[in-house]
Amino acid sequence: MSFENRLAALEGANNASLLKNIARGIEKESLRVEASGHLAKTPHPAALGSALTHPSITTDYSEALLEFITAPSTSIDQVLKELEEIHNYTYQHIGDELLWVNSMPCQLGDDNSIPVGQYGSSNIGQMKTVYRLGLGHRYGRVMQCIAGIHYNFSVPDELWQQLQVLEGNRQSLKDFKTDGYFALIRNFRRYFWLLLYLFGAAPAVCKSFVRERPHDLLPFGDDSHSLHLPYATSLRMGNLGYQSDAQSSLVICYNDIGQYSKTLTGALETPYQPYEEIGLKDEQGNYQQLTTNLLQIENEFYSPIRPKRTANEGETPLEALQKNGVEYIEVRCIDVNPLAPCGIDKQTIQFLDTFLLFCLLKESPQTNNAEYQQITENQRRTVAQGRDPEMELVDGDRQRNLVEWGLSLISQMQPVATSLDNANGTEEYSATVAAMSDRLKDSSLTPAAILLDEMKQNNETYYRLAMRKAQEHREHFRGKVLETQIADEYRRLAEESTRKQQEIEAADSLSFDDFLASYYQ
Repeated sequence: MSFENRLAALEGANNASLLKNIARGIEKESLRVEASGHLAKTPHPAALGSALTHPSITTDYSEALLEFITAPSTSIDQVLKELEEIHNYTYQHIGDELLWVNSMPCQLGDDNSIPVGQYGSSNIGQMKTVYRLGLGHRYGRVMQCIAGIHYNFSVPDELWQQLQVLEGNRQSLKDFKTDGYFALIRNFRRYFWLLLYLFGAAPAVCKSFVRERPHDLLPFGDDSHSLHLPYATSLRMGNLGYQSDAQSSLVICYNDIGQYSKTLTGALETPYQPYEEIGLKDEQGNYQQLTTNLLQIENEFYSPIRPKRTANEGETPLEALQKNGVEYIEVRCIDVNPLAPCGIDKQTIQFLDTFLLFCLLKESPQTNNAEYQQITENQRRTVAQGRDPEMELVDGDRQRNLVEWGLSLISQMQPVATSLDNANGTEEYSATVAAMSDRLKDSSLTPAAILLDEMKQNNETYYRLAMRKAQEHREHFRGKVLETQIADEYRRLAEESTRKQQEIEAADSLSFDDFLASYYQ
């Protein structure tokens, strides 16, 4: 079924509402830093509740790396409102600390001084901490302090059912949806370089971040403290970010859930000598990592997008996927935008929805090893030099100008934006697509270029720019009074999450060794 036919089927009067019921949710990471800008060494604030069980406020790698999670919603405004409220409530309970506004951290100190996330004494809490200790041994704690935006996206079952009828498909709805989401993922991987160009907001780093690490970054003007690449977009997504020698050999197949599960399981079960040399436990018998295999758990595989399914108690993420199919997808390549107080704005969300729906509806052939290498190469080029107007990417057996290719994709997305406008009674999606077209034609409009320009105009280091933005954002949130009812609800969630953690700890009956053995059976 062609892209045009699929889109036309969803534009009918009876189906327009289907596009209004797209659901999205946001996970946003932010480092807590001291008023000086140095990494906060304080524990996760008790007023924010339990990082193990709180539904909206948790931590990622470090005790200082907060993660804010919104509930899925069919309303973009509601998602942003909730994210704003979480920031507001958090700022009420972190004293004079700031939330770092950039994806790339600064002033972290020595690797071993970075506090790893703590989740209490329960088996599951210990597992989360040991997993993070393992990440530190494998990749370094500094790298794990990089922050990002994770964007969760799904379309309603009614839309899948409509497509299934249109195509005369006789699969179960679960299997049809799963195949459809994997098709979306394949297209996303083909084209996500466009997102790196449009929304990359990490063209520079603090010199301290690359201490003792090889790199090809250049000093920013006369500033010996800031390093950059003149045409970079998102250094977070390059070899200074979520990349590793160990994972460079991994080829995870997204052609269907069976091949995906097989290749990912292989990585989970493959011993890896450098990790065996680290050892499972230290001389005192303390765990240093969960396993000595290539991956400890599925989430260790760094991917710009993941198929997701909410797991039941006792299920691994992969088991949940295999049993119940894909529920939604998680986009993981979006930088925290220092130009937006919440790290993401409405226009970005509107474009992501348009882009992802385009990827879902467009024909999506299966991927082979040659295309996998092409995808990796296009990511590398866009990260380091994406804003170079002469930059060329690999498109099959030819080289293609990034701007030219991007504008072609934008043109194909325009009907999708129009359909979303019609469904939502607005013209904002089309305006957003037009704005992204302008951004392609003029790279100075990209977040990466704007940030470098601000550094230049204000004669600021990377650190000073980030601190100025962090202070501005703190005043933004502290200048807004949180409604009493909403503040009370977040206090209730914090108290309830603390009780839940205590209940989990009290209910444990297995030793941690036995718990892990059971988990990996």
